[in-house]
Amino acid sequence: MSYNKLERPTANESDVIIVKLGLTLQQIINVDEKNQILTTNVWLNFEWLDYNLRWNKSDYGGVSDLRIPPKFLWTPDVLMYNSADEGFSSTYPTNVVVTSSGMCTYIPPGIFLSTCRIDITWYPFDDQKCNMKFGSWTYDSSKIDLQLQNEEGGDISGYITNGEWDLISVPAKRNTLSYSCCPEIYVDVTFQIHIRRRTLYYFSNLIMPCVLISSMALLGFTLPPDSGEKLTLATYFNCIMFMVASSVVLTVVVLNYHHRTPTTHAMPNWIRCLLLQWLPWILRMSRPGKKITRKTIMMNNKMRELELKERSSKSLLANVLDIDDDIRQIQAMGTGTPSHNGGYPRLVGRSYEEGGPIMTPHSSFCFNNTRELQSILRELRYITCQMRNEEEILDIVIDWKFAAMVVDRFCLITFTLYTVVATVVVILSAPHVLIS
Repeated sequence: MSYNKLERPTANESDVIIVKLGLTLQQIINVDEKNQILTTNVWLNFEWLDYNLRWNKSDYGGVSDLRIPPKFLWTPDVLMYNSADEGFSSTYPTNVVVTSSGMCTYIPPGIFLSTCRIDITWYPFDDQKCNMKFGSWTYDSSKIDLQLQNEEGGDISGYITNGEWDLISVPAKRNTLSYSCCPEIYVDVTFQIHIRRRTLYYFSNLIMPCVLISSMALLGFTLPPDSGEKLTLATYFNCIMFMVASSVVLTVVVLNYHHRTPTTHAMPNWIRCLLLQWLPWILRMSRPGKKITRKTIMMNNKMRELELKERSSKSLLANVLDIDDDIRQIQAMGTGTPSHNGGYPRLVGRSYEEGGPIMTPHSSFCFNNTRELQSILRELRYITCQMRNEEEILDIVIDWKFAAMVVDRFCLITFTLYTVVATVVVILSAPHVLIS
């Protein structure tokens, strides 16, 4: 008898195939609170009886079981309904173990991405319950009866502990329901993964600092008014809070300066003067190959003034093309532009007679060479302009990064002095600090 993997392996068409489903949870890989997706490493366990795969092992040399790839056998089309995977089914097709009685055992492993309703109302003391709903996609309960392999739920004997979440339990439930699309009754098995967030990390890094800061404010009310330290403690607490808030704001400014580019921001003159010249000179900072001194600052400012004066004295076209006026006049003469006296300059090889200009072979050769030279000159100007623009962009980006470094160094020195001075002043203002 030939085997057909497209038909349900039953003796009669009215018979129901009982498929037992189990789940072994190996690892919780990730809990994505933002996208509400749970990623797990899971082994599924399917068991069913294939009527067409029974044999008498005594007739086949005592062979009691076989390992057959699932593509050659009928397998139940059980999928996870709430899958968030692009391929929807993420199991690896392992071999199916078939015994001589026709019992098939199929244990495909896989990395499952399932949708999960994340509730962070009590964060970081929250529990999450994520469901993994499995059921046949096309067969109703009259064709396939999906049952639990273990009534206690999923197997967690080989579970690898997660560093952020504690696994509480993996209960399972069998459900029968009908959908609006179809009148038949469908069966599904839902495993619920109950996890609880580990709070030690959040307690030591989030809760404990907040409690300590709050206790500093509360301790001020426990001091007697005549001791003198009641206002001092509150003053010191306010100074520390001001320093922390200011450091956060200035850190944002430093990061903003560090990532600026010429396409988004133009450096104002006051920032260039303050953060690239005077403040680095005061803080004794230098750049590779550029020693910042008072003399170099004055020379750079003088060169910038001379450059602005030179640009203001040139014509508008010369400023746009970044060329000199005298070069512009020479090029105008070479291309036959009308001169100041209203006529045209003489070109090499051109003569004027009563009948008009006569082009000699020598003059035609010079004219063609002049056009080629002009084309080459335009290409060279374009390449030079691109290289100059790239160098200018790189210089501006480096200037912004150095400005961020200067602000960072200034904040380091300023806040260090502020912390030391505030601590010393508060301690020395207390009347009983020094023990005689």
